[in-house]
Amino acid sequence: MNKERLSYLRLQYLSGNITARELSELKSLVNDPNLDAEFSDLAEEVWMAPDSDVQPMTAEEANKIYLQVTSVVQQKRPVRLWRRLTVAASVILIAGSGLYFLLNKQNSGFKATSVYAADAAPGKVGATLTLANGKQIALSNASKGELAKEAGVMITKQADGKLVYEVAAGANDHKVNTLATARGETYQVRLSDGTMVWLNADSKLTYAASLNGNKGQQERRVKLEGEAYFEVTKNKNSPFIVETGGQEVQVLGTHFNINSYADEPVATTTLLEGSVRVAAGKAGQSVIISPGQQAINRQGSLKVAQANLEQVMDWKQGDFYLNHVNFKTAMRKIARWYNVEVVYDASVSDITEAGGWISRNKKLSEILQSIEATEQVHFKVEGRKVIVFK
Repeated sequence: MNKERLSYLRLQYLSGNITARELSELKSLVNDPNLDAEFSDLAEEVWMAPDSDVQPMTAEEANKIYLQVTSVVQQKRPVRLWRRLTVAASVILIAGSGLYFLLNKQNSGFKATSVYAADAAPGKVGATLTLANGKQIALSNASKGELAKEAGVMITKQADGKLVYEVAAGANDHKVNTLATARGETYQVRLSDGTMVWLNADSKLTYAASLNGNKGQQERRVKLEGEAYFEVTKNKNSPFIVETGGQEVQVLGTHFNINSYADEPVATTTLLEGSVRVAAGKAGQSVIISPGQQAINRQGSLKVAQANLEQVMDWKQGDFYLNHVNFKTAMRKIARWYNVEVVYDASVSDITEAGGWISRNKKLSEILQSIEATEQVHFKVEGRKVIVFK
């Protein structure tokens, strides 16, 4: 399939002369992930062409398209491309791994906002710190500066909001602290050994204040529920171990991400730098992964695969990367960040795929409108419940 054929089908659609067979062909091509580059080139040609065949739009119509396109398509080219949106095509065809828009002045596909009347703001920086004595500190409300100090360990909240542990010389505090994010929260902590941890929404990290554990300096051990990204301080004499449900991840000093949500069918450990050993199951199966690889734990059975790092690290970068992601998996991500419940009509298939790249800084309504533009699903919001149907 060449770009000339794609251009022909687009022009047929624009002119209103496209046949039913050609329209079916166009839709099937849009959903072919192998043609992403061709569609991207075609879209750019439409935007940048000095003698475009497109019709001018009103500011309101251009703004609608701008909202949908910018909230879904990963855009790394200069902003000058978006100037074309003020005189955008009456039909803009954008394909990105199955995500497309067919928008025109008569039928833009932009859904009425009434179904999104109960909107939700994006998540925020926040967490709850529980000290060993049971005292709880809501970090989003806590003032900057010292929060607690005992047994030679000082806990402070820095100007950037990060939680920092500092250990005095000779301190060996085995008391356990817990840092927990609710749905719609994310937080960053620097542990007492210098290790940096970013917690995603609805996650919990449990650790000794001095990070020595009951075995002294022999190991650094933490427990994780949910998802976190670690940048572990190197210490060849003290391995860093992350316990999650049914597995242990051991490193000496490296960068990696663990997704171990209870409602996900598998737990994944993805390595960005260094080396990681993952052990799981009663039989003690273990694997060692290299940068760019992922250990997938399905009920104690491990396998190693190449990872899509953009998809894995999207949450830390402030995005939802949805290309070739199972739709219900994508909606679980969205539900955690916006603290909503997702309910599916029986008509929604388990094998539907999402597509695109959407900022986590958008309101929920903008996220849902962008997904809805694919014409694969529709949404209705009732309070904090999102109903999905065909």
